[in-house]
Amino acid sequence: MKSFSCRVCGNALYFENSICVSCKTNLGFSRAEEAIVPVDSKGQYVDATGEIWHVCANLNLSGCTWLTEYPGGYCFSCGLTRTRPSDDDIKGLAEYPLAEEAKRRLIVELDELGFPIYTREQDPETGLAFDLLSSANEKVVTGHHNGVITLDLAEGNDLHRERLRISMDEPYRTMLGHFRHEIGHYYWALLVQGDLLTEFRQIFGDERESYADAGERHYREGAPADWRQGYISQYATMHPWEDFAETFAHYLHICDTVETASAHGLTTVSSPSSFSSFRDLVTGVWVPLSIALNQINRSMGKGPLYPFVIPPPVLDKLDFVASLARRP
Repeated sequence: MKSFSCRVCGNALYFENSICVSCKTNLGFSRAEEAIVPVDSKGQYVDATGEIWHVCANLNLSGCTWLTEYPGGYCFSCGLTRTRPSDDDIKGLAEYPLAEEAKRRLIVELDELGFPIYTREQDPETGLAFDLLSSANEKVVTGHHNGVITLDLAEGNDLHRERLRISMDEPYRTMLGHFRHEIGHYYWALLVQGDLLTEFRQIFGDERESYADAGERHYREGAPADWRQGYISQYATMHPWEDFAETFAHYLHICDTVETASAHGLTTVSSPSSFSSFRDLVTGVWVPLSIALNQINRSMGKGPLYPFVIPPPVLDKLDFVASLARRP
């Protein structure tokens, strides 16, 4: 994430700020400008071309600070949400803002990296949409199908999420991580399926293997003993589709963290896109940076920030994922 500052007083801002704590200016995020901009008392911002933008209608419901072209309308990110908790679902509505916050961060990073996003209006069959559902009264299965990403809002509850993380023997589990994994499935269908399948199969394996059989085997037997030699996580060993989605998520983890570190002076890298080879970024920047961040976490009495090891085969997979944004 880039660093932001108030255009009125220069005070440092967080991505989620709706008001500058220094000069009390109301704020909004302009996706077009990739910047936090001042808005007037009516919730409006006039850009350099004279176009008027309006604060998203979800400001009070989910804390959304993004701007939209339409008065009383929804911003691009909120417009991608197909289903949210009903107004009488108190528990679901309490969990809803964290999911939308993570989604906004996802969209900003995808924009920054150059990945296309096609909405349901643009592509009614496979366009991107999100069902953010509460599992308070019904079972919710997180997943992706034909462009629709379903997420269980309970994943925003620390106790619920940590309990699942431990029971599933996962070193890392966050709401943003779920978004990054599931969007990997979306981009597999959008960018890989078709012309890149041969190259994909050489690196990840043959996705024509039965997914149902692979899932049953994985949950019955677990990951192979030597999984660390060729995979980023145990879950990645289940099926080539999951291997790709896990790798895509880690590609986003790395890019966002490196850019944030750069914005705050922790590295001299201008941006991940400045490297012609993603493996050079990983070996030259990410590995030493993640080691330092892990040690900083330990100095605070916490576990490692990035509890993963990247073997050479995973470098090949990361390189393939990184190349997708640069392909015509």
